[in-house]
Amino acid sequence: MSFHHIPVLLNEVLEALAPQPGQVFADGTLGGGGHSEAILRALGEGGTLYGIDRDQAAITAASERLKEYPGFHAVHGNFHDVKEMLPGVRLNGGLLDLGVSSYQLDTPNRGFSYHEDAPLDMRMDTTRGMTAAEYVNTVPEKEFCRILREYGDEKWAARIAQILMEKRREKPLATTKDLVAVVDAAIPKAVRRKDEGHPARRTFQAVRIAVNDELGPLEKALNDWVDLLAPGGRLAVITFHSIEDRIVKLAFRKMQHPCICSPKAPICTCGRVPLGRAVGGAVKAGAAELAYNPRAHSATLRVFEKGQ
Repeated sequence: MSFHHIPVLLNEVLEALAPQPGQVFADGTLGGGGHSEAILRALGEGGTLYGIDRDQAAITAASERLKEYPGFHAVHGNFHDVKEMLPGVRLNGGLLDLGVSSYQLDTPNRGFSYHEDAPLDMRMDTTRGMTAAEYVNTVPEKEFCRILREYGDEKWAARIAQILMEKRREKPLATTKDLVAVVDAAIPKAVRRKDEGHPARRTFQAVRIAVNDELGPLEKALNDWVDLLAPGGRLAVITFHSIEDRIVKLAFRKMQHPCICSPKAPICTCGRVPLGRAVGGAVKAGAAELAYNPRAHSATLRVFEKGQ
């Protein structure tokens, strides 16, 4: 399967970042290169865009797609480590499109989809780290219950965690079908029938986030990206669930209002100065985009502009 990518909130991203000829940008979640290609067109021949992705399949596919743009530079790695990957680079704009890509969801052997039976992997970077199978076969019950609640908003977290312990004592989980079976055994049929989506979607989301450590380093990464921006530069972040969005919103608020002095203090003595400002609020996909790209339904865009 080819690495395809329908860029979410593309017009809104371009409007927010307003790339100009000759500028320097970075796309921290390159994917299939949809957002990057649109930005590269605006940057022109003298512009530069660094495309970062932890998935080598994305790097390979996007490099082929964007080979006609001399200013494109692919970088294999995690956007959390942007300062190590782009030493000395000053950005006019940055983009982070968080979550799992269409390719990863639609490629069965990656193990992200609950619709197909495949090895339980879920790693965004298949060259390193613990697989989802290794994770679910070793995670303690209380910890699994916690991640289901915090990362998946799963009401049946305790029951699913209990059933997981029982199932893996009988036989280690190896495939996506095995994990779906755990959810099916834990949630009553009557409840599953009323669920608007697949009952396993919250569990798969929670496991994916845990396996790829998507949330722990996110706040620091956002600060690092803003630090790399030139004065007036902007960082656009697209999230796909409430936990990510909350982290981004609070991080941007902290950057804009970093003072930790008591509200009763006559003057600020902590010495913390604002890094810039959040531009607008949460932006969601419109009806026209949702008509051809239903996966944009949960997408939320937030933008931060670095101070002058």
